[in-house]
Amino acid sequence: MNVSINLLQQINIEDKIKNAPDSSYEIGVFIGAMLPFVILVTIAYIIYYFNKKKNQ
Repeated sequence: MNVSINLLQQINIEDKIKNAPDSSYEIGVFIGAMLPFVILVTIAYIIYYFNKKKNQ
């Protein structure tokens, strides 16, 4: 199921980039696609850091 959702998202991003009015729109789409992953990685690192500090 995750693969099909991922493929659908990839197709939508590709369509948005193809229909983009200019290159700044492409940058916005890229940032919007990567932002959730960056936030999740940051939260995971913060949890790891505080747990490591707590155990020492």
